[in-house]
Amino acid sequence: MQLSIRHETRYTYTLPLAYTIQQLHLTPRAEPQQHVLSWNLAAPGHMHRYTDAYGNLSHMMTMDAPHQALSIVASGVVETTAPDRGRIVADALSPLIFTVPTRLTAATPGILELAASCLPDGKAMTRDLMCLAEHIFGAVRYQSGATAVSTTASDALALGQGVCQDHAHLFLACCHAHGIPARYVSGYIDPGNTGHAASHAWVDAWADDKDHSGWVSIDVTHARLMTDAYCRLATGRDYDSAAPVRGMRRGGGTESLSVDVQIVPQ
Repeated sequence: MQLSIRHETRYTYTLPLAYTIQQLHLTPRAEPQQHVLSWNLAAPGHMHRYTDAYGNLSHMMTMDAPHQALSIVASGVVETTAPDRGRIVADALSPLIFTVPTRLTAATPGILELAASCLPDGKAMTRDLMCLAEHIFGAVRYQSGATAVSTTASDALALGQGVCQDHAHLFLACCHAHGIPARYVSGYIDPGNTGHAASHAWVDAWADDKDHSGWVSIDVTHARLMTDAYCRLATGRDYDSAAPVRGMRRGGGTESLSVDVQIVPQ
């Protein structure tokens, strides 16, 4: 499948800004199941390109001239193929670095109880991981706007509502509590006939099946394995390390944010 993607992030402010810095994970990863046919990242100011600690192609954007609006547009075409049973080729990083809880994925008694319903200690088969995804899908109902990027896995579980990043964080917290490597994935998904396209978040978890030991990519929000409808931007320990756009500013008054994502399969 070929996915034509356009993602615009626009900020407006009530007062001029003196300085903005943004970390951008807006370039698809180079992986066996996806190939970038064309890609362009348009943003004002200065952009420094680098590869981060997780192997993500990243940009640091800075603006030190007065401004009251900011638009970042990523667009291009990515060719994808469906990985066999969601299995992703392991990269050079040790999976053990993805067993460490973060502020967003710390375990609580509620998380430990949820994890124990599906996961053994130390190792899990794909069927165990899918069981966990289905339990999370049932425990935390999808509700746009119910949470924020700072919401922790335990807060989302207690609320019983959340979005894809909350589902991902809760899955990671459960896996880490049992010593199972799991990492956060940010990217895009073809919306199909829903008519709604947006940035998406899901997970890679380390599965130990009889015929495979390695990463399996799971969309917790839909309780299914990754297919060729997905485009991967970045991986990390949680949202904070893999967010498409994340930054800081000086000045600006009140901020307004709008995001427009268009994904068309070809």
